[in-house]
Amino acid sequence: MAHIQVPEGVPGIRSLVMYRPETGKSLYQLAHVLLREESPLSSAERELIAAFVSSRNNCMFCMNSHAAAARCLYDEDAPLVDEVLKDMQQSNVSDKLKSLLAIAAQVQVNGKAVTQQHIDAAKALGASDREIHDTVLIAATFCMFNRYVDGLATLTPDNPDDYAKMGRRMVDVGYVLPSAPVK
Repeated sequence: MAHIQVPEGVPGIRSLVMYRPETGKSLYQLAHVLLREESPLSSAERELIAAFVSSRNNCMFCMNSHAAAARCLYDEDAPLVDEVLKDMQQSNVSDKLKSLLAIAAQVQVNGKAVTQQHIDAAKALGASDREIHDTVLIAATFCMFNRYVDGLATLTPDNPDDYAKMGRRMVDVGYVLPSAPVK
């Protein structure tokens, strides 16, 4: 049960955005820019970064919903998502993406944990300044989102099918302000 009165039966951040749409609008706009608008990182990679950071923060709602979106976007390569969430270093994603995920992991610990060595390693594998920037901003943003969702004890569904539907909706519709509960 959520710590505050949010729309009943609405999971995760959607309930909080519906509770306070004047702040939710900006949060959804930020998510849309970070995860869907132009970037040298694919939307699948960006959703994977969001799911990876959420996993490290033990935010099951955000991890499951963004992992579901990443699976949809990766399509036939969907198993990569679960590989990364299980053991990023042993996964079959590119070394460049592993280096970016390593940076995201450091951001999740503490922004100052990102060192020049992390940046140099990513650049040596072909990461651009923009890819590094977007990775750090996605990681930092999802730390905030994770704390928002879990700090108010929002509904976290147990059914994987619920997340598959959420992931499909995020891919098809994007991050738009909800007007009514979506089941």
